[in-house]
Amino acid sequence: MDGETPQYHLSRLYREYQSNSVISLHYNYTGKLSTSRYKGGLKAESVVFLVVCVLIVLENLIVLLAIWRNKKFHAPMFYLLGNLTLSDLLAGIAYMVNIVLSGANTLRLTPAAWFIREGGVFVTLTASIFSLLAIAIERHITMVRMKLYSGDKKGRMFLLIGVSWLLSILLGILPILGWNCIQNLPACSTILPLYSKDYILVCISVFLAILISIVVLYLRIYRIVKHNSQRLGTLRKGALRKSQKYMALLKTLTIVVGTFIGCWLPLFILLLFDVSCEVNACPVLFKADYFLGLAMINSLLNPIIYTLTSKDIRRAILKLVCFFFFVNEDGETRGRFGFFPVLERSTSKSEKSSHKQEGLETTVSSGNGTPTPVKSLVPPRKY
Repeated sequence: MDGETPQYHLSRLYREYQSNSVISLHYNYTGKLSTSRYKGGLKAESVVFLVVCVLIVLENLIVLLAIWRNKKFHAPMFYLLGNLTLSDLLAGIAYMVNIVLSGANTLRLTPAAWFIREGGVFVTLTASIFSLLAIAIERHITMVRMKLYSGDKKGRMFLLIGVSWLLSILLGILPILGWNCIQNLPACSTILPLYSKDYILVCISVFLAILISIVVLYLRIYRIVKHNSQRLGTLRKGALRKSQKYMALLKTLTIVVGTFIGCWLPLFILLLFDVSCEVNACPVLFKADYFLGLAMINSLLNPIIYTLTSKDIRRAILKLVCFFFFVNEDGETRGRFGFFPVLERSTSKSEKSSHKQEGLETTVSSGNGTPTPVKSLVPPRKY
């Protein structure tokens, strides 16, 4: 009511957030209780999604440990990569909790617990999307400026990471702060029955803006790389190998953008249906879990795209896995494995090569998040 005092408003809000009947009321209004999903235990598809979440957590955890244990990766250029990995790991955990508390358990939740359950998934998945945008921004700046000082780059990394998490948390907590459809059933979303359609529409607009921004940034990087590749190809034979590296980057960028669009765009389109459809008018909205699961696949593929295509990080992950499986508590190998000396020599050579490259002033971020050292694209003038 417009004339209610702030104290009464807070008291009413608290009672509504603790009322279990609110969940049943909203789910029944949107028609979701007519499905079998909210009867009995976990369904087969939920078990599959849980397995995918476990893989997401394990995969991203291994990458984080590899980055943390290897001092060579303790550099500003790997901060965004680590942030993306962390957000994907947390997304896997949040989605696991969401699945366990879904189904019949949903009707046992209070609205406050429901907002926390959905907000956890929303914040972590949004942070993952913002991390992808931050990486695209950083790569574009690197390609345009071609010369970065470590202090400037480190500050920019922390700024991008901080802003991405701040925006993700801000968007995620708006419903529990009051932007919801409690006591306004016609304004409710079908996919998320306590969320307002207006809130869903704003989120879609933000996500589509991020998607378009990522595509535009990578298209600009594509043009820069293609132009540089053509110039290098006409300079001298020694530049051919560098030109090939640029072309490899183009392929990686195509995979990055294609994977992101393939995983997220179906969910964005479904949410648009959710906003525009009347209650019970679009049966496809009751299949939203499959669309969200497809979006979660992006968190499974991100470590592969952004890290496993890097030889240095792949070698660090292999060394980490071998250490856990084949080294005992005293640091001795469990049995004789001929590949360990080779692995050690290979890592040592890589580290030596990395140290030699530290003196270079300019770097170009590769498609997997690992910078590729480059020299000036224009040959020095002779006087």
